[in-house]
Amino acid sequence: MVDTLIANTNLEDLRAIVRGMLATSPPSVAAAFTAAARQRLVRVKATDIPDIAGIFTAGPGDNASAPTEKLENVLLRVRTLYGSGMGFASLKILARVVGATTGLRWKEDSAMEDTLAVIDADISQAIQSAKEEMDGGRVADLQQAREVVQELRTTINESQMDVKKWNGDFPFERAAASLEYWRV
Repeated sequence: MVDTLIANTNLEDLRAIVRGMLATSPPSVAAAFTAAARQRLVRVKATDIPDIAGIFTAGPGDNASAPTEKLENVLLRVRTLYGSGMGFASLKILARVVGATTGLRWKEDSAMEDTLAVIDADISQAIQSAKEEMDGGRVADLQQAREVVQELRTTINESQMDVKKWNGDFPFERAAASLEYWRV
């Protein structure tokens, strides 16, 4: 009968049921839930780097760029990864997202600037998830984890230099500050 419930419940109700169950259960239930989520995400290859091409539209000349629907799908995947405790996998994808902003321009108070602020917050959340992943002993390859962090640092620095060229507002301040003192 439980499978009938899962198969036929609308998504909002299913979320409420799961949240209620996790909130009222011992912490071990939440740990088992995220462990099952991680197994599923690995099995469906959610940790693979998605195609980043086309996540932003570039305006002609110096015109403002904008996020696309494809970016939202990439960010949903990233949030699923860091939410299930796979912070390093999400940071690897976020490094590519940040790299895709190099060469783009945006205007103050635009949808693009708002989206980049959200990505900055996502990076901070993913960093916290990666720290918990380290503390939980779930990092199988420490060298690979260090390479992911270095790639993110590099793309953040490249973005900062690119934005300085056109006197824009650097959108990844929180991420840069978090990375500055983090040693893996």
